[in-house]
Amino acid sequence: MLGTVDLLLILGLILVFAAAALWVSRDYVTRHVTSKSLGSLAPGFAATRSGYFIYTGLVTDIGLILIALHFSNAWLLLAAIVLFVVESIAAIAGEVVVYRGLKR
Repeated sequence: MLGTVDLLLILGLILVFAAAALWVSRDYVTRHVTSKSLGSLAPGFAATRSGYFIYTGLVTDIGLILIALHFSNAWLLLAAIVLFVVESIAAIAGEVVVYRGLKR
């Protein structure tokens, strides 16, 4: 039976590999998923090249946080949290810029 610590490692690795798969398939995902309207919502920051990379980085950071918790590595945990905060701020700022640029 898997322990909680093993589960953190497995989930972290799944997220890191999922982010890598998203990184590789960025053209397809941007064209078919992130650039489509969601009902009344226009495509946002994720439809841009830099926005896509920021959001992929956020998925990677969550995976790194889980891996750092598994190994009880304080430096990796701190670095992943700092990266997550910085990328979150960049994503919020990017969403604001894209939203303000929409034609109404």
